[in-house]
Amino acid sequence: MVAGGAAAPAAAAPVPSAERSAAQTVSIQAQTVTTWINGNVRIGPSTGYRIAYAVAANQNLSAECWLEGGYVNANGVYHNKWVLLSDDNYIWGGLLKGNEVGNVSRPCF
Repeated sequence: MVAGGAAAPAAAAPVPSAERSAAQTVSIQAQTVTTWINGNVRIGPSTGYRIAYAVAANQNLSAECWLEGGYVNANGVYHNKWVLLSDDNYIWGGLLKGNEVGNVSRPCF
């Protein structure tokens, strides 16, 4: 004999919105970056890799993370920060609006 409703599991209680928000931020989501000038997207993080395609100024791209690669000196900017795009190609951060990695918050691991 089963006592007082213990026979079947009850529906899960709703998760409070604060807990739901914390859980949602755990998943990795792509960030949007925007070019400030036209340039090249490459298959690897340096100018030694072949060009995958060209981008125009003010183009939005989906980015995953950033890493250090080959140094580039162009348009008055010099550094080695590259952004991995969601299509598995790379863009030099000096082509992006924002900081040297287009405000992408996650480093690549």
